[in-house]
Amino acid sequence: MTAREPLGRFARLKALLPAGVNRMLAALVMKGLLLGGLPPAADAEPARRIGVWLTNSPSPLYYDGARIDRAVTELAGAGFTTLYPNVWSRGTTFHRSRWAPMEPALAKANPNLDPICRMTRAAQRRGLEVIPWFEYGLMEPATAEVVRNQPEWVLAKRDGSTGVAMHNTTMVWLNPAHPGVRERFIGLITEVVQRCGVNGIQLDDHFAWPVELGYDTTTRALYRQATGREPPADHNDRFWMRWRRQQLTDLLRELRASLRQLDQQAATAAARQGKPKPPATVVSLSPGPFRFAYNTWLQDWELWAVGGLVDDLIVQNYAFSVKGFEKDLNQPALVKASGWGIPVEIGILAGFGGRTPDMATLGEKVRLATARGHGVIYFYWEGLWGVHAGKEGAAQRLAAFRQLHQSINGQGTSGRAGTAAIPPPPPLPALPQGQGRRR
Repeated sequence: MTAREPLGRFARLKALLPAGVNRMLAALVMKGLLLGGLPPAADAEPARRIGVWLTNSPSPLYYDGARIDRAVTELAGAGFTTLYPNVWSRGTTFHRSRWAPMEPALAKANPNLDPICRMTRAAQRRGLEVIPWFEYGLMEPATAEVVRNQPEWVLAKRDGSTGVAMHNTTMVWLNPAHPGVRERFIGLITEVVQRCGVNGIQLDDHFAWPVELGYDTTTRALYRQATGREPPADHNDRFWMRWRRQQLTDLLRELRASLRQLDQQAATAAARQGKPKPPATVVSLSPGPFRFAYNTWLQDWELWAVGGLVDDLIVQNYAFSVKGFEKDLNQPALVKASGWGIPVEIGILAGFGGRTPDMATLGEKVRLATARGHGVIYFYWEGLWGVHAGKEGAAQRLAAFRQLHQSINGQGTSGRAGTAAIPPPPPLPALPQGQGRRR
């Protein structure tokens, strides 16, 4: 029996049991005490995951190899364990892909760079993991080539419109129930895993089905075929919501199966070469609060986690004050998630635009999170000691992060050679205007 089989069985029981019983059974399943499993051998407590999201918006990081190498060296020296570089944004990739066009600024600046693969090689040499972040999920700009060429892939509102105003532009959502959308989405992910040898992949709150969408021709036909009736006029109808949520879950399950197949191929190749079996590809998820995620985006991340479809959960907590941050740490869904037997990290705002907490505030938030058993993931790279470092400045914040992370995980990667002697890379041309992260 595999570790995933009892999780799948538990997922089918979940909806029938009271919340308190669910928590108890989840803990027992994860410890291997149900369904014929055995308790795991006692091991030393693993180091907390300390990670950071890296992106091109706004940041010059992706456009110069020396800058990427320097960033990885600094992060390793400051005690980081995991990097989450954005690899899919605004309908474009940061490499040559058979599924989507390359990001225009990269295509102009350095089309042969392949920043994700370069970052992965540099990080893994230093003992860090790399988990590319597919930021935009199923969302595309309304002007994207795939939207023009495949209009039947696009979800629609009840009035027939498809556009959703987001990020100062009009976006649309591709239909996770459409076979063509599924093939493309899984292809975008597996090509990065195969090409760069990354440690995992991450989805976030854009891997979703917005609740007001689903009245397009394709979805109507699928729903009629499955139920014998038309979709309800009320997009908040609970059965209608559950049916669409199941389509999103099915896509995640199909993605998971594709990644397992790649893992099996890698294990076979390693065995032939007499090498150790490589670790399985991690599926990480960074959603919003559960009720909002389910009722707005049809993301049932509780089911996904206890059902074995997600290995790593990062719950975003961008409350600016320490008091608000601590309050959000005590939300029921997050407390419950701590008993599921998978790593649960907290997404913390390090700095973005005019919002850069000082190191005393960040340190207190990190201590509150780690005291509850969580790792921490910062948004985002430039807010650590980069362009959004704030009044404290880069040197002071770099030293403070190194000391903070040593207090969590011990010496770890921060015991490596320091970075003070590394000269800064040359300045790069300004990026195109209008690029900004939503978080």
